[in-house]
Amino acid sequence: MRRRTFGVGVIGAGVVGGGVVRALIDRGTSLAEKADVALCLKRVADIDPTVCQKLGVDPNVVTTDAESLIADPEVDIVVELIGGEHPARELILRAFSKGKHVVTANKLLIAKHASELCRAAEKHGVELRFEASVCGGIPILKALREGLVANRVERMLGIVNGTANYILTQMTRGKKSYEAALADAQKKGFAEADPSLDVEGYDSAHKLKILASLVFSTDVDLDEIHVEGITGITSDDVRYAKELGYIVKLLAIAHRSGDELDVRVHPTLIQQDFVLADVSDEYNAVYVEGDIAGTTLYYGKGAGRFPTTSAILADLIDIAKDIQYGSVGRVKPFVWGPKLPVKKIENLQSRYYMRFTTVDRPGVLGQICTILGRNNISIASVIQKAVAEDDEKPVPIVLMTHACSEGDVHSALEQIDGLESVRDSTRLIRVE
Repeated sequence: MRRRTFGVGVIGAGVVGGGVVRALIDRGTSLAEKADVALCLKRVADIDPTVCQKLGVDPNVVTTDAESLIADPEVDIVVELIGGEHPARELILRAFSKGKHVVTANKLLIAKHASELCRAAEKHGVELRFEASVCGGIPILKALREGLVANRVERMLGIVNGTANYILTQMTRGKKSYEAALADAQKKGFAEADPSLDVEGYDSAHKLKILASLVFSTDVDLDEIHVEGITGITSDDVRYAKELGYIVKLLAIAHRSGDELDVRVHPTLIQQDFVLADVSDEYNAVYVEGDIAGTTLYYGKGAGRFPTTSAILADLIDIAKDIQYGSVGRVKPFVWGPKLPVKKIENLQSRYYMRFTTVDRPGVLGQICTILGRNNISIASVIQKAVAEDDEKPVPIVLMTHACSEGDVHSALEQIDGLESVRDSTRLIRVE
């Protein structure tokens, strides 16, 4: 079959968009030889045309009007890289209505509007690809959708936010405070000026929604994912965890739990010899347990210009090949079966790390243990530091529990935190 050339239009020429634009200009010939399809940059839309000028884009293909890019008959595939919900959602739907295929890195949009966008793409006979929306240069969606399609996945654990992982790495290896580690991440460009989306866990939740919906063939509601961030983790917690044989990571977790799904994002203690414990700095990793393939791990840089560009180009080539060989729709973005209920966090059974801040008086540990026992919580180990010179000076008590109910844990902590001898809210971290 004669090699075809496909026109590409890029909306948004920022960090990632600029990487895609330059790659299409610089690598067009080598991509065509390797993939046997030709991609040609036909249009670039950005509100600031000087950005395109700095990228060396031909002024004749530059526009400030995304609608004109979508309407251009020479554009076969639209790459949306402006982010956010609006106007990205409207632009993508418009592209579908014009018969254009779409590639996006917009995790927020996919997490919130996957069902609507997938239905619209199918209605108009076009493809929607979004590999770059989860874990940057790691082809995790393709691996789950195609490579592990024969498997029933029971468990998936992901370190899917590079900013949070970099901060926790600095707190663990560099023994920095959370504030110092965050400042370092911002200085090196790993964290935004406003890092809340990353450090409070919401970015990870968006990615988990996409991963879980794909793996479990059900449309997981974003609002049903329990989310906690790392802002409350202290250097003391990191140090005590290490003393107990654990590392603190922000995990995106998905389990089958009977007829329910257990999907959550929160700081988690994992054993130091577990494979995810060695995933450091801005790197991402997803650990998957399949019933046929067994355990597999997908590791690499989860964000940034070049890893994300790599994923977008792979999607562009896949779409171009599907068009060229008449197999558009060959791979569906999601295959949704019946909707599965999500386990409520209070019904979770887990082990827990608890750090209490108490005055150093006789009987305080006994009070705490009595309340835990009344709430069906069994203690596995205790760390109690040396007696303070001042009886009123707060001291830490760290407990590790055996498996127990989250509902029982919160009931116990409500009572414990109300004790006169307890000086601060208890720090609670789940153990995986």
